[in-house]
Amino acid sequence: ATAEGNRIVARQIVTSMRHAEPTLEVAELALAYRDDSVCGFDIAGAEDGFPPARFVEAFGFLKRNNMFFTIHAGEAFGLPSIWEAVQVCGADRLGHGVRIVEDIELSDGAAKLGRLAAYVRDARIPLEVAPSSNLQTGIATTMADHPVDLLKDLGFNVTVNCDNRLMSATTMSREFALLSETFGWDLDDVEWCTVNAMRAAFLHHDQRESLIREVIRPAFAAARAA
Repeated sequence: ATAEGNRIVARQIVTSMRHAEPTLEVAELALAYRDDSVCGFDIAGAEDGFPPARFVEAFGFLKRNNMFFTIHAGEAFGLPSIWEAVQVCGADRLGHGVRIVEDIELSDGAAKLGRLAAYVRDARIPLEVAPSSNLQTGIATTMADHPVDLLKDLGFNVTVNCDNRLMSATTMSREFALLSETFGWDLDDVEWCTVNAMRAAFLHHDQRESLIREVIRPAFAAARAA
């Protein structure tokens, strides 16, 4: 609890490194501790050369046991990585996923979504967008060229994240500040992304909605009234 007595809810996602030999060991750990702080599973690490389907046995095992998982895909590698994560592995969320923009054609101010981009948007698959990290891995050279604003405007289920606070030397406040400075995001945009993130959390539905209703919405309302 904080000094003011407000409750903080913390959960863990356990992670296999995708460059390692695929095993069920970490997935089994996730299940073993699912009632003791672990809420999900992930694969992370080098994306190019290590496709998500290498861990398809682990993902199938988790699905059969009703466990949520996210997959890093579409940051350092493109559409094939996202397609595998979604359609072969069944990811509940996409870590980054920003290269889905490669399946969007822009012409005269209009956007035409390819089949994969439309599926990801229409299925409401959450994108764990980490703007500063994405710049470091080459999605764009400047924040102004980052696709997060386009993806938000096109109705993708965008959330904003730090990824690695140490390597990116960032915080959630800094990420939102950068998006505000670059794209003119206001409190409505920040609240929208925050609610998206909470609704995508690997928590029970009633817990997610309680945190939105009792913590997130009132905090934004207070910020507007200040």
